[in-house]
Amino acid sequence: MATFTSIPAQPISRRQFFKTSMCGAAGVALYSGEIERHWIDVTRRDFKLRNLPGAFEGLKIAQLSDIHLDEFTEPFLLHDAIDHINRLQPDIVLLTGDYVTYQLASRDYAVKSSWQCAEMLNTLKCKERYAILGNHDAFLGENEVAAALTANQITVLKNSYLPIERRGSRIWLAGLDDTIGGEPDLGVTIPESIRSIAGEPIVLMCHEPDFVDTILAHPAGKSVDLMLSGHTHGGQVRLPFVGALELPIMGKKYVKGRFEFGGLQLYVNRGLGTIGVPFRFDCPPEITSITLRRA
Repeated sequence: MATFTSIPAQPISRRQFFKTSMCGAAGVALYSGEIERHWIDVTRRDFKLRNLPGAFEGLKIAQLSDIHLDEFTEPFLLHDAIDHINRLQPDIVLLTGDYVTYQLASRDYAVKSSWQCAEMLNTLKCKERYAILGNHDAFLGENEVAAALTANQITVLKNSYLPIERRGSRIWLAGLDDTIGGEPDLGVTIPESIRSIAGEPIVLMCHEPDFVDTILAHPAGKSVDLMLSGHTHGGQVRLPFVGALELPIMGKKYVKGRFEFGGLQLYVNRGLGTIGVPFRFDCPPEITSITLRRA
């Protein structure tokens, strides 16, 4: 009969532990900085809207948010996102703020980036393109960023609204000014004249998702069917059992994905770019492909 001799486990020295930990950290940094940060996820969601006209059944919307060109968001990543959207062939593209980062680089650099971003967005094949501004756009200067977008055939909604029309029917698209650096006015954005019109639902773009609580408390809030936001980056770096390591002001409560508040539905897009550190972990960049359905 064979005999076996157990070999006692060798204790791990502090040096070995340190080397193993450093290798693991380096691997996570490489993955989160070079792989997941550039791995665009196309998330498909159907939204049923109250009294959606038959002409809008199946309307496809592509939402892109938080581009942050180009402290950490390289132009090739935005090119890739635009290619993804063009392949989706949406009826409408909605851009929900933060086209640049105004944090580390100079103002001149950020202004130049805003024009580069807008010019790249003009290669979107969809002709119905609407935008709101985010907090970084407001910090840089809303007029600067809005001018770049407008010059590239992208309609900017700032406390304003417009009709989207199909075959004699319409829905309303509204866009709030940034709730951190701007002057949002919900009463002007969704005036009484368009509230609760039968067969004319309202889609609202608002960069910061936590502002939904203010919207729900406002008389106009009862008329909003779908609200689209960004801002949070989904948490950007999310650890198991911990969640997001850091969340921005006005983005701590509704972090990513779908939320429902009776008649109002909220979707929070994880964004394309990054801020603070060029890492994403368990939270890849996102393009949302939305299909409107009749409730």
